[in-house]
Amino acid sequence: MRFDVVIVGGGHGGAAQAAQLRQRGHEGRIAIISAEPELPYERPPLSKDYLAGEKPFERMLLRPPAFWAERHVEILTARRVTAVDAAAHRLETTAGPVEYGQLVWAGGGDARRLTCPGHDLAGIHAIRTRADVDGLIAALGAPRRIIVIGGGYIGLESAAVLTKLGHHVTLFEAEGRVLARVAGPDLSRFYEAEHRAHGVTIETGAQVAAITGAAGRATGVTLADGRHFAADLVIVGIGIVPAVQPLLDAGARGSNGVWVDAHCRTSLADVFAIGDCALHANRFAGGAEIRLESVQNAADMAITVARSLTGDPAPYDAVPWFWSNQYDLRLQTMGLSLGHDETVLRGDPAARSFSLVYLKQGRVIALDCVNAARDYVQGKALVEQGAAVPAAALADTGTPLKAHHPA
Repeated sequence: MRFDVVIVGGGHGGAAQAAQLRQRGHEGRIAIISAEPELPYERPPLSKDYLAGEKPFERMLLRPPAFWAERHVEILTARRVTAVDAAAHRLETTAGPVEYGQLVWAGGGDARRLTCPGHDLAGIHAIRTRADVDGLIAALGAPRRIIVIGGGYIGLESAAVLTKLGHHVTLFEAEGRVLARVAGPDLSRFYEAEHRAHGVTIETGAQVAAITGAAGRATGVTLADGRHFAADLVIVGIGIVPAVQPLLDAGARGSNGVWVDAHCRTSLADVFAIGDCALHANRFAGGAEIRLESVQNAADMAITVARSLTGDPAPYDAVPWFWSNQYDLRLQTMGLSLGHDETVLRGDPAARSFSLVYLKQGRVIALDCVNAARDYVQGKALVEQGAAVPAAALADTGTPLKAHHPA
């Protein structure tokens, strides 16, 4: 079985890659290899409205089945790539070998697992795939005592949904505050207060020492300080492990992900990588090599590769953006706040509509906008240009952010 382009990964990046190639006139034979049995689907709803039972899976499909058939994109489901032979342009999969002309690795990552005693007990759930969430939903039943480990987006979003469904949720975050990797302290404090007001128990600086159990099932969590919390089930949301080992085994450069250049090329000939697993130098991170776990990154990197493969190359240079829905709060983030040295509050958190503008050496590098879509939209140009705007001007809600756009 041979294809001109093989795309490994059936998530947002893989689906966008195939669609972009056809949109830009690529006429070769294209296949998507997916480890899951489903057609490509949206992942953000898994911890939000799918978990809540408000969005059926059919509405999560990124494209209807006819889309792929009409564009002659073959989707090879329920198979994993186990090895890459870059010299032979050949993949070994759990369903047999596949040969490629060009390879695009959009494998994303697997949910990071606990390693403490009791990590392998039944009743411990992740939220990464449809199967994960279907298993969690099946285990819920009557109101439960649920422990969520991890205070990032996945942990907070699932805590919000489960609390609304009537469960008692306790959330443990190992860092000193929630959202520590992605937001400033002001936003962390706001969300901690919101969750506590909705009945969630939040413990920060909480190191998990062990999962306790009985009859092979998790029954609680013991922290490093000796405290024990009973639970009927446990959810672990502590990030992902990039799914790149076959590439690294084949000699690709990388460690925490697979390294790519400005055109998303790996160090292996005719092999590209995009999305969550792609380690790249990003100017919005001050040139540091990072991975971005976002739909935006996956889609924009897919465009970069499609342009290269259709003779119109252009480097990847897109502003990162993210979003999160918790209760009635819509958080929209533009840019990366890492390394900021000043934070400007725009609006009133008590009114549940405000923005935090992050500056570095007097220049705007990111915004966190809570129920403030206008600031989010208008702030993009400020982040793109690294605009120098006085803090007092940014704080003035009477003046729209577009008034500060660079000329």
